[in-house]
Order: sequence, then C-alpha cells, then structure tokens
Amino acid sequence: MLVPLTAWIEPDRLPILIAAIIATAIVLYTTYHRRSRDRYRMRPIQGLQAVEDAIGRATEMARPLLFTPGWGGDIQRPTTIAALNILSHVAEKTSRYDCRLLFPTHDPVIMSVAQEVGREAYIRTGHSDRFQADDFAYVSSSQFGYAAAVEGMIARENPASVFLLGTFEAESLILAEVGNASGAIQIAGTDSTIQLAFFIVACDYTLIGEELFAASAYLSQDPAILASVRAQDIMKVLIVIAILTLLIIASTVGWPLESLSAP
Repeated sequence: MLVPLTAWIEPDRLPILIAAIIATAIVLYTTYHRRSRDRYRMRPIQGLQAVEDAIGRATEMARPLLFTPGWGGDIQRPTTIAALNILSHVAEKTSRYDCRLLFPTHDPVIMSVAQEVGREAYIRTGHSDRFQADDFAYVSSSQFGYAAAVEGMIARENPASVFLLGTFEAESLILAEVGNASGAIQIAGTDSTIQLAFFIVACDYTLIGEELFAASAYLSQDPAILASVRAQDIMKVLIVIAILTLLIIASTVGWPLESLSAP
C-alpha cells in the first residue's frame, strides 16, 4: 500500500524544510571548502580589539577586572551563551597575567556554568592554582538587588576594567554610570536596542547587536566558528535576494503584496 507524500511532509512546512537544507549545505560548504575558508576574514571590531587593552590595564594597575552578563537573561539565551564564550577568552588572559576576575550574576545556573568556564580556562593555561571560585558569585535574583550588589562591588573593589556583556534591562544605565564614575574602561554589548543607547553614551566601547554573537569567532579565530559566521552572512544575502525577487515579480505580474504576507 502506497503512503501519500502528504502523510510524510506537511505542505505548509515545505519552505522551512527547503530553507533548512540550504542552510545545512551552506554551513558544510563554508566549513570544509578550504579555499573559501582561507579567503574569509572578519572585519575589525573596535570593542573586541580593546579587550586586550582592558585586561592589560587591569594587570598593570594591580586592580581586578569585573565581568557581568546582566539581569535580563538566563542560560538559554543566545546573548548569555555569547557572553560566556567571551568570558572563556578573558579568563585565559587574566590567568596568564595573574589578574583577578570578578563575575557577579543574578542566576545560580549561570554562576555554576561561569565557574566551569573559568576553571577550564585557567587549566588550559596551566595556572589552575590562580582560579578563585568565590569570585564567580551569585548576588541576587531581584533586578535592582542585583544592580545594587554589582554597584557596591564596583565601588569596593574599584576594578580597572568593566565588561557589561549579555542581556540588560533597566539596570544597564546604573551599572554603566557607576563604572564610568569609577574611571574604569568599559566594554559593553547587548542585543537590546533600548539599552544600547545607554551603553553608547556611558561606555568606552559598545558591541552592537550581532557583534556580540560574532565575538567568540573574532577572538578565537577558530576556523569552525568563523565558518558558521560566514554561513550566516551568506544566508542573509540569499534571504535579501529572495525577498527582492518576490517583490519584483509581485509588482510585475500585479500580485497584491498582502498575499505574500503570513496569515
């Protein structure tokens, strides 16, 4: 007995299947096509270029570096994952330079993951004895309780550099202003368009939107991660071309544009 094709594939979801196949093919191409991979270079991102300077400044001044992922996210948010990827790179540098790294957070799960990320970074550099788990601390789940705790930590510890990378809400301006008043060099980044304005005004360097997600590829220069970033760029170009093509065809044959929108 033959099973109809519709029993296996829902016609309404066929475009999603096609898009997934195309995306998979592009990722495989950018990952394994050596010539294409060697030609790909990420443009310089000023905020990430300043990471070394921020860590070096804290080391030279014998003051700690403070890194916090904000209050608005949990361990499942892409911004939190991106922040932890950057934390791994920062922890490697601070372990080599014997610079104290402070990581206050509002979520016990993020704290546990950050501790493991930091511990592995210190082990990779051969300085596991310098790792201090207590410096990766849960402070409060309350938004302004968290803001007050981080503000107090900045006032007491007087860090030379402050990294505000992750998901931030109303506490962003409080933290950025306190760090600015303390004289710390500040590198901030988030995908929240509302909070970006405060970071741009109060911080020295700001990662805008996708710059935060590309940070791990930029800092590590890992070929596999760079390939995934290039695959995303190619997909964006293809999506723009597809949208423009549909609009041109619709305007040429006289299709109502409302028919192209989702129900």
